[in-house]
Amino acid sequence: MTIAGHAGDGGGDQQHGSTTTVTHFLLVPMMAQGHIIPMTDLARLLAEHGAQVSLVTTPVNAARMAGFVAAIEEASLPVQLLKLPFPAAEYGLPDGCENMDMVQSKDLFKNFIEACGALREPLAAWLRQQRPPPSCVISDVMHWWTGDIARELGIPRLTFNGFCTFASLARYIMYRDNILEKATDEEEVITFPGFPTPLELPKAKCPGSLCVPGLEQIRDKIYEEEMRSDGKVMNSFQELETLYIESMERMIGKKVWTVGPMCLCHKDRNTMAARGNKASMDEAQCLQWLDSKKPGSVIFVSFGSLVSTEPQQLVELGMGLEASKRPFIWVIKAGNKSPEVEEWLAEGFEECVIDRGMIIRGWAPQMLILWHQAIGGFMTHCGWNSTIEGICAGVPMVTWPHFAEQFLNEKLVVDLLKTGVEVGVKGVTQWASEQKDVMVTRNAVLTAVSTLMNDGEAAEEMRMRAKDFGMKARRALEEGGSSYNNIRLLIQEMGHKQNASS
Repeated sequence: MTIAGHAGDGGGDQQHGSTTTVTHFLLVPMMAQGHIIPMTDLARLLAEHGAQVSLVTTPVNAARMAGFVAAIEEASLPVQLLKLPFPAAEYGLPDGCENMDMVQSKDLFKNFIEACGALREPLAAWLRQQRPPPSCVISDVMHWWTGDIARELGIPRLTFNGFCTFASLARYIMYRDNILEKATDEEEVITFPGFPTPLELPKAKCPGSLCVPGLEQIRDKIYEEEMRSDGKVMNSFQELETLYIESMERMIGKKVWTVGPMCLCHKDRNTMAARGNKASMDEAQCLQWLDSKKPGSVIFVSFGSLVSTEPQQLVELGMGLEASKRPFIWVIKAGNKSPEVEEWLAEGFEECVIDRGMIIRGWAPQMLILWHQAIGGFMTHCGWNSTIEGICAGVPMVTWPHFAEQFLNEKLVVDLLKTGVEVGVKGVTQWASEQKDVMVTRNAVLTAVSTLMNDGEAAEEMRMRAKDFGMKARRALEEGGSSYNNIRLLIQEMGHKQNASS
C-alpha cells in the first residue's frame, strides 16, 4: 500500500468544542478512464473548496495520473493518492490489467469486477488506522462492497456512477421494476413508468443489457447497496436537469448532489492537457492546425476510450467525412485492427483530405480541441464525460451511441436539450464484442454533418441553444452558482456528521 501526492492543509474546517477537523473525503473510482477522470476532477473541486481528499487507485492507473498529480502539487491542493495493489493474476486477468480499457473480452468483465472487490480488505485496513477516519466515502456505484466498510466505521457513503441524472433515473426505474427481465425480445420497446417525460427505448439499447455470465448477482448487490447509501453525487448541474434531479430525489428519498460539470475545474490549457492519458500527438501541433481554420468550421470526431471501431465502419465514417467537404479532426481507435485501418489510410484517404482533415491515432487532448473557436460540431459516442464536455464548450453534437447508457444520453441531447442530431444508429455495438455489420453508412454521416454544420435556421437555433447551455454550465461552478453552492454544502454537511458522531 502506497500513499503519494500532496496532503497540505485544507479549509472546510468544522468546529466541535475546542477541536477543528478538516472534512476529509475518500474517493473510490471504478478503474476505467470514463470513471476515473470525473473522480479526479471531483477530487480537485473538493480540495479547491478546502476539503482534504484521498483518492484510491492502483499502480498502473496511478502512472496514468502523472499530469493530475503534477497539477495538484503545483496548486498545493490537499489531495493524496492511496495506491493499492491490484490482484489481476489472482482473478484470471493478464498481469497489469488494472483498467477496463485493458480487458480484452466481455467474458473477463466479471473477473475484473471481482478483482476490484478484492481491494476491500487493504482499503479497510488503511481506514481502520486513520484517526480521525474520513468524513465521507464517495465510491463508484460498481464498488458495492464499500458500503460494508463505511457502515463498519460509521462513515456516510455517497454513490457516484458517472451517468447524467436523466440516465440515472431511467436506470433506477429499470432495476426497481425489473424491466429488462420482463422483456423477452431485444427489439421490444421498453417504457419507463414514472419517468417525468415520455421515454421509450428498445431493450438492446438500455443500460444493463450486456449479457455476462454471473453478472446478475453483482448487479443485484450494486442496486441493493445503492439504495442503502446516504445519497448520490452527480456530474451534472441543476439548470441542465432540474426536472430529473427533483424526480430522482423523490423516488429514492435521498439527496442528489449535483456538483458538475466537473471538467470545468480545468479552466486553463495546462490543466486541460493534464486530464487522462498523455495525448498521442503534440498539443501545440493540434492547436496550430485549428488556428488556421475559420471559427465554427471544424467537426470533431471522437468515440471515447472504450470504443474500438471496426475497419469497415471506419471506412464508411471516413468516406462520409470526406463527402461533407468540411474540415475535421478525427480520433481513430481501431485496437488490434489498426494494421488494416492504417493500410486503408495509406491507400490514399489521408493524402486526399490532407488540407482539411487531421487524423489523431489513440488519445487526443479532447478538452483543448472542444474549447477551440474553430470547432463547430462534435460527433460523439455519447459517453457522459464527452457529452458534458461538449455541453460546457457550447458545441452542438452529432450523436453516435454504442452501448451502456449512451442511447439515453442521446435522447437527452437530441429530444430534450435540442442541441444535437442523430447519426441514425440502428443497432448496438456491444463493448468488447465483434461488430458484425456497418451500423452507419457514409450517406448517414454526410447527412448528419451537413445538417449540424449548415447555415440554415434550424442549425443556427441549435448552435444558439448549445452556447446558452455552455454559459449556464460555466455559471454553475462560479461563486454563487448552483454547483458551487452544492459543493460547499456537501463539505459542510459531511463535516457536521463527522463531528456529531465523534
